[in-house]
Amino acid sequence: MKEGGGHAIFTAECSHSFHFHCIASNVKHGNQVCPVCRAKWKEIPMQHPSFDLPYLFARSYNNDAAISLVHRLPRPRGVMNQGRVLAPEPSMFDDDEQLEQQLVFSGKSYSDALENNHSVRMMDLKIYPEVSSVPRAESREKFAVLVHLRAAAMVTGNANSLNNQISRYPRAPVDLVTVLDISGSMAGTKLALLKRAMGFVIQNLGSNDRLSVIAFSSTARRLFPLTKMSDAGRQRALQAVNSVVANGGTNIAEGLRKGVKVMEDRRDKNPVASIILLSDGRDTYTMNQAEPNYKLLLPLSMHGCESKRFQIPVHSFGFGSDHDSSLMHSVSETSGGTFSFIESESVIQDALAQCIGGLLSVAVQELRLEIDGMCSDVHLSSIKAGSYASLVTGDGRSGCVDIGDLYADEERDFLISINIPAQKDGNETPLLKMRCVYKDLLTKEIVTLQSHVLNIQRPETVGQEVVVSIEVDRQRNRFLAAEAMVNARALAEGEDLAAGVTVIQNFRLALAETVSAKSGDAFCVALDKELKEMQERMASKHVYEVSGRAYILSGLSSHSWQRATSRGESGDGSSFVQAYYQTPSMVEMLHRSQATSHHHRLIQPLLSFASQPKPR
Repeated sequence: MKEGGGHAIFTAECSHSFHFHCIASNVKHGNQVCPVCRAKWKEIPMQHPSFDLPYLFARSYNNDAAISLVHRLPRPRGVMNQGRVLAPEPSMFDDDEQLEQQLVFSGKSYSDALENNHSVRMMDLKIYPEVSSVPRAESREKFAVLVHLRAAAMVTGNANSLNNQISRYPRAPVDLVTVLDISGSMAGTKLALLKRAMGFVIQNLGSNDRLSVIAFSSTARRLFPLTKMSDAGRQRALQAVNSVVANGGTNIAEGLRKGVKVMEDRRDKNPVASIILLSDGRDTYTMNQAEPNYKLLLPLSMHGCESKRFQIPVHSFGFGSDHDSSLMHSVSETSGGTFSFIESESVIQDALAQCIGGLLSVAVQELRLEIDGMCSDVHLSSIKAGSYASLVTGDGRSGCVDIGDLYADEERDFLISINIPAQKDGNETPLLKMRCVYKDLLTKEIVTLQSHVLNIQRPETVGQEVVVSIEVDRQRNRFLAAEAMVNARALAEGEDLAAGVTVIQNFRLALAETVSAKSGDAFCVALDKELKEMQERMASKHVYEVSGRAYILSGLSSHSWQRATSRGESGDGSSFVQAYYQTPSMVEMLHRSQATSHHHRLIQPLLSFASQPKPR
C-alpha cells in the first residue's frame, strides 16, 4: 500500500497497481484475478472495518506471519518504484545499525552462553584407513586415508518454526545482505513468491541479526541499510520488500557490487556474514564479453586465500531456465558460497529455508585441518579437498586444509593419499596424526582438537579376503564422480554432448563394481541416480542449455563442498539431491536442515571449477 494523491494505491503481486477502494470493491464481489493480466491473486485486498488500518491482506497461507502482519508499517522511505526519482544513496554504506557492546547469542548474554556451553566440544574427528592391515614386506603407493569431521549438533526444541528451533541455545548473530533480481522477467508469480520467501527470511532472523536488501534491475539500489531484525526492523524490511515492482533489465554485476559494498563499509560486524543472490536472468550490462571473467564481480578481499578462506560467502540461487548458471556458480565458488539451481520458482522459499537454517547455526569458524606424518618413511602424496585450499609440504611430511565455517552437525570428508614403506620387523606402523584448529564463537579463543595416532597392522601375511573400508570407498566414489562431471561438462561445452554422456556412462559402470555399490550403500544408489539424471539432461543441445548445464554445475557444487550429509542421505535416503530444488516440502526440508547439518549448503562445488555446481 502507498499514498497516491489522496487515494491509497494497492500494488498486486503481479505488479499492477490500482486505487485501493476500487479494487477492494471489485474483490468483494468475488473477482480474485487481476483485471489487467488475469493473474490469479493469492494476496487479496479487502476492507476490514474492525482495524485501524484501512486494509488487511487476506491470504491463502494461514501460517505466513510475514505477510499477514496487521501492525501499522512505517512510511516507505526511498524504496524502488517504477518511474519515480529516488533520493541519492550515500557514497559510503557506513550507516549500519550499531551493535550492542556486549555480544548477545540468540537471546542469551555472552556470560550466560559461556557458562552454559563452553564445556561442549564443538568438533568431532575420525580417521579411517583404506584397509586395516598391510603385509610387512609390502609397500603401498597412494594408500587412502579418510578424515571425517563433524561439527557439534545443536539441541533444538519441539517447536515447528525455524526460529524457535534455533533460539534455544546460543548462536552467533548474522549480518545478511540479500541481492534480489526485480527485472521485468520477474513480474507476476515469480516476484510474488520472491516476496513471500523474503518474508520468511525476515521473520526467522533474530533481534541481533542484521539485514540489508539490494534490489536490482537495469540499476541497483539499497532498499535499507544493515538493520537489526527487531519488531520495528522487521516491519521496515517487510514494507520495503513488498513495495518493489518488476521492470527493466538485468544488471547482476551492479547488484552484487552494492551488496559487497554494504559488507565492506559497515562499521560494526557480527561474527557471521553472508550475501544471498537471487536471479532468474543473465547480466545484459557488464558480462556480455565472449569469455567474461566472472571473478571480477567480486573484490579480491572476497576471493579467499589460505589464511582467510571464505570470509563472506555469496550463496547464489538461479531459478528457471534463463539464469546465468556459469556466472552464479563462479561467484559462489570464488567466495566460498553455494550455487543452487531452482528449476521451479515455487520452491524458492524451500531453498532459502535451508540456506538461512545454516547461517543461523554456524558452530565453528576458521576451521583448519592439519596433518603430520608419524615416521620419516611415511609421506603424503596428495589431499583431495574439493574446492577447499589445501597444501602438502615439499618433503611430504605434513599438509593442511583450510575449511572456514561449519554449521551445526555439518560434516566434511577429505581423502589423503600416503606412501607406506615395507618394513623388516614390527607388528604395526604409525602413519598419521591430525588436529583441528578452529575459533570458538563463544570465547573467541583458538581451540585445538588432537586426533589419536593412526596405526596400521603389519602382519607377516594377510588373508585373501581383505576388507576394504566402506567409508573410504564411498568418498573415493564421490571424488571420482566429481571428476567425471567436470570432464563431461567440458565436452558438453565443446558441443560434444555424445562424448560427455559416454564419460558419465563409463563412470556409472565403474561405480557399479565398487565395494560400496555392491553392498547396496545408499550414497552410491543416490549418486548413480543423480548421474543418470545428468545423462538425460545432456540428450540434446536444447535440453543441456535449458537445464543440463545448471544441473551439472549444482551437482559439482554439491560433491565439491560436501554440503550434504557425508553418508549421502537426508534421513530418507534421498542423498544431496535435495540441493536441486524441484519438489517443495517445507516441513520436511526444515526438519532436514536441522537434522542433517547441511541446511542448504547442500550444494557446493567439488573441484575448483570455474562454472559448475548443483543445488539440491
